[in-house]
Amino acid sequence: MTGYGRCERERDGRRLTVEIKSVNHRFLDLNLRLPRAFLFLEEEARKAVAARLARGHVDVFLTYVNAREDARVVTVDAALARAYARAMDGVEGFVDDRTLMGILNMPEVVRVCEAEEDREALRALLMEALEAALAQLCDMRAREGEALRSDLAARAEALEAIAARVNARVPQALAAYRERLRANVEALLGGQMDEARLVQEVAIYADRAAIDEELVRLQSHIVQLRALLSDPDPAGRRLDFLAQEFNREVNTIASKSQDIEITRLAMDAKAEIEKLREQVQNVE
Repeated sequence: MTGYGRCERERDGRRLTVEIKSVNHRFLDLNLRLPRAFLFLEEEARKAVAARLARGHVDVFLTYVNAREDARVVTVDAALARAYARAMDGVEGFVDDRTLMGILNMPEVVRVCEAEEDREALRALLMEALEAALAQLCDMRAREGEALRSDLAARAEALEAIAARVNARVPQALAAYRERLRANVEALLGGQMDEARLVQEVAIYADRAAIDEELVRLQSHIVQLRALLSDPDPAGRRLDFLAQEFNREVNTIASKSQDIEITRLAMDAKAEIEKLREQVQNVE
């Protein structure tokens, strides 16, 4: 499912911005981009995201600014400064105009580095901003989820209507087969007909083309689909499996059918299942 969340928090001169975006993916594929100061919190951040999200390709971006006066440490390499001074003493033919600032400006004499951070302060800042950004993202995904729920419920209704039409067509398909068989035999035998043999052939066809079990399982899958749509827990993977089972039953119905109308209805069902399968990929 797609979503976006952003939160900025500032405390004691430390400012952190967390941005999270997610797109569809069968599993949880998490990519964190953390500043160096926050690398020690990577595993904790991963667990926090995984506790809220079950599926999706998720990118988490952190931007950090430390504006505190003690954010940086300046050090002077006195030994290196003296080494520069001694080296200058050995240069002849030049006016000695050295100054302290001139020596300090020599390469690597003065070094500026990041001060050691307060890890507990960083942890509190990250967790607060991350939770707020996740809440925004989950709200957006929830709104998308409601739209998906409505669409999948409509697919369930369409499949149920198709299954009912197939079930109603079965007696007509048997009657149509009986009449075709009678007409073919009479044409071959010049009007003579063995009624017992006709009944036997129709019974064999009815057994071979029986789709009662498939229709029962199809209805059971529809019931399960509706139950999953009402389940507050993540159901994307179960819905994905259920879509495969829908397809299996409809394929069997189509392969058994010798009736044009039932075959057409099976194709309509497959079209609905394909739309359902595509939407299920977006569900957490």
